[in-house]
Amino acid sequence: MKIRQATPDDADELILLRVVLLQTFGHGDWNDDWCAPAQKTLISRLSAAEPTLAAFVAERPDGGGLAACAVGTIEERLGNPHNPDGRIGYVFNVATHPDMRRRGYSRACMEALLQWYRDRGVRSVHLQASPQGEPLYMSLGFTATPDPAMRVRL
Repeated sequence: MKIRQATPDDADELILLRVVLLQTFGHGDWNDDWCAPAQKTLISRLSAAEPTLAAFVAERPDGGGLAACAVGTIEERLGNPHNPDGRIGYVFNVATHPDMRRRGYSRACMEALLQWYRDRGVRSVHLQASPQGEPLYMSLGFTATPDPAMRVRL
């Protein structure tokens, strides 16, 4: 199993895996207008000199693209008693191609992403889990929080 940090050249495949993730959450009723802007963002952020976004990918064993990915960012918020510098990690795209599931690819990508956060001194990492992903995240040390989440679309 080959796990590596993604480069801008992986943007197309990362978008394909994002589609897999969105379909897993039942978000399949859309047009593809978002793909080109998302790809542009990936290319820009993956090629930054001091990146605050990272993606770790598992290559397919047959060399035919990517099997899985884990993508996350580092955000800076106001500090608090548990996280004085306010830097947090946010994982927002962990996806495995359906024909590559149950082989450890997402786990390996997540472990690499968590190490990337540790290497940068990030003390807290957040994510939202699907029911299918919860066992993986719990095995990696994530716990459910009582924090309420709300959202507004502008």
